Amino acid sequence: ELLANVQKRIHLGLDLKGGSHLVLQVQVQDAVRAQADQTIERLKLDLNRQNINFASIDRNDPQRIEDADTIEIRVKGLPAERSSDFKALIDDRYPEWLYSPVDSSTWRLTLKPAVLNQVKLDTVEQSLRTIENRINGLGLSEPTIQRYGGGDDYRILVELPGVEDPARVKEIMQTTALLEIKEVRGGPFSSGDAALASYGGVLPENSEVLKFVERGDTGQAPAESWYVLGRTPKVTGRDLRNAREAQDTTTRGWETEFSLSIEAGQRFGRFTEANIGNKLAVVLDRRIRNVATIQNRIEDQGRITHMRSQQEASDLALVLRSGSLPASILVLEERTVGPSLGADSIHQGILSGIAGLAAVVLFMLVYYKVSGVNAVLALFLNVIILMAALGYFGATLTLPGIAGVILTIGMAVDSNVLIFERIREELRHGKTVVAAVDAGFSKAFLTIIDTHVTTIVSAAFLFLFGTGPVKGFAVTLTIGLLANLFTAVFVSRVIFDYVLSRKQQVTELSI
Repeated sequence: ELLANVQKRIHLGLDLKGGSHLVLQVQVQDAVRAQADQTIERLKLDLNRQNINFASIDRNDPQRIEDADTIEIRVKGLPAERSSDFKALIDDRYPEWLYSPVDSSTWRLTLKPAVLNQVKLDTVEQSLRTIENRINGLGLSEPTIQRYGGGDDYRILVELPGVEDPARVKEIMQTTALLEIKEVRGGPFSSGDAALASYGGVLPENSEVLKFVERGDTGQAPAESWYVLGRTPKVTGRDLRNAREAQDTTTRGWETEFSLSIEAGQRFGRFTEANIGNKLAVVLDRRIRNVATIQNRIEDQGRITHMRSQQEASDLALVLRSGSLPASILVLEERTVGPSLGADSIHQGILSGIAGLAAVVLFMLVYYKVSGVNAVLALFLNVIILMAALGYFGATLTLPGIAGVILTIGMAVDSNVLIFERIREELRHGKTVVAAVDAGFSKAFLTIIDTHVTTIVSAAFLFLFGTGPVKGFAVTLTIGLLANLFTAVFVSRVIFDYVLSRKQQVTELSI
């Protein structure tokens, strides 16, 4: 029962239990680009409302994180006499943007540095929360999900002990899950160029071309086609109330059903009622998943069909429920530890710990004789306190953590060695046993405090700036050192005082 309680309260880290270690990088330039796109759509409407003519509004297209700071919007063909009206509009409606003239008819808009930095930070935090929601939805035990590295790295550390299917988990984490329902304006076409050519080489305002890969039956090649869609979605993932996997009663195929919020359902109902006979496209992560003809008014229900399996339908429902990622995720580092390797690490760690403990006990008994028993009792109490503290705080024990336990054993004995050598020195100077013990503890006390405090400070820095296994080492080392201060200085002294007080006159000490 005691062993079961210890196993329940002390969690094993990735290197002992097995699992996956991932370092993810949030592509914050995606969020900044989305902010610019939203601004462009709003700005077009505002300029039209105020009858301010313009030729075009577009932005550059950064592909790297380093380019996020260079994102800008260009407003071209603006009449010079309306420049003051344009600046007043930006000041009033778009205070987060800075404007500057490129020439007499072109203006440049850039995000203010403080706003840009906040967008990046918010993107990382939202990504972290979304990933955490998805991992929790999988029911994995004791995952570690936290910021990693410096503030400009935009990285997230994910450690998943005991995960059985790391590829599936990675796909769930990386799926942006940006759900959009858009109106179909043209198609299907055999290629993107054919779609563009059908409009004379220039797409209608607020339109885009997206690819549709229609999944066929098993063994059949998927059919590809292209559609021209309205750029502005009628429904997005933010409008979802719930999502779940389901099975079509006719085809027995798996699908993902979703329901909309009341407000979104009413809005979608008005749109579908006015567009009966037209087509809608369900777009997921910039790819068309379904195209359907509106046959009647649709309000609060929808579905995504042609799922390969129940697990795929369930995983899609999970990522839709947890919300879309504000930016794409890049895997920078991936490391998987198998459960057998973790079991070997546990076995070797326990074996080395027992061997180290046995060697220390043997040395103390041989070198310090009966006084060595005092040190051994304090040492065992130190280990008991350490394991109890790890269990109480629900700490995670890693392979470096086991090394921290072994190092603690060595430092505990080091404290006893300092005290015992001081006592020997005082006895050689002719002091009585009681006086020698008192002087030995008093003179060694400051040295023991100094060595422990400096080591604890080092462990604190390891905990603050380290990750997973390194933090585990810092935690066990710190708890062990604090326990050692108690056992080596207080408990060991109490044992000496108890033994010496039982005799009227002590003339010699076995040390």
